[in-house]
Amino acid sequence: MQNTAHTVGLSTYATIREDIIFGRLEPDLKLKLDQMKNRYKASISTVRESLNRLASEGFVVAEEQRGFFVAPVSRGDLEEIAALRVLLECSALEQSIDNGDTEWEGNVAAAHHKLHRMEQKMLSGDETQKELWKRYDWEFHQALIFACGSKNLLSLHRTVFDKYLRYQMQVLTFRGAPAAEEHRLLFEAALDRDKKTAVKILKQHVISCLNQTYSELITG
Repeated sequence: MQNTAHTVGLSTYATIREDIIFGRLEPDLKLKLDQMKNRYKASISTVRESLNRLASEGFVVAEEQRGFFVAPVSRGDLEEIAALRVLLECSALEQSIDNGDTEWEGNVAAAHHKLHRMEQKMLSGDETQKELWKRYDWEFHQALIFACGSKNLLSLHRTVFDKYLRYQMQVLTFRGAPAAEEHRLLFEAALDRDKKTAVKILKQHVISCLNQTYSELITG
């Protein structure tokens, strides 16, 4: 019974987290426990526990006497998240290139193949699967750094990447050929074990994504 409750709790937390990241729960939205209970088919205590956990990660704001709200978005917050992503992901990428074995290379190649096929589909004018595109994008970047050898670094990166992704999902604009080319060059540099080039491309990629989000998302 306890294991079942634990599983339900993890599932509720993961689903709410995903709904925040992918914009199904919008920034500043008040999260009313009764409504959340019905929406996620979980007890109020489970919902509250999930929201408290998400508040500790920065996806939810818990205000005394007022309850829970989806975390707001702002230009300053996006800038900070982007800087953290560069810091963490570049460090993890360098370590991953040093440590990566043949299996790592295969996983990176497979992840890039899926992303590349989706990018080609979008370049042809079919943008009906934007959410899946962003999932493949996440999988590619995750595969690149997976061999860094640090669970703590991967965990921190995941949280920061997901916060960054939440901003992108507010506009969900595909940058087109330049983004696809950056991914290709990043893939090739990683497999060539060229850390300097890979880090340079990754930084350029994040900054370009940041500028694109700025142009589409007007916030305080």
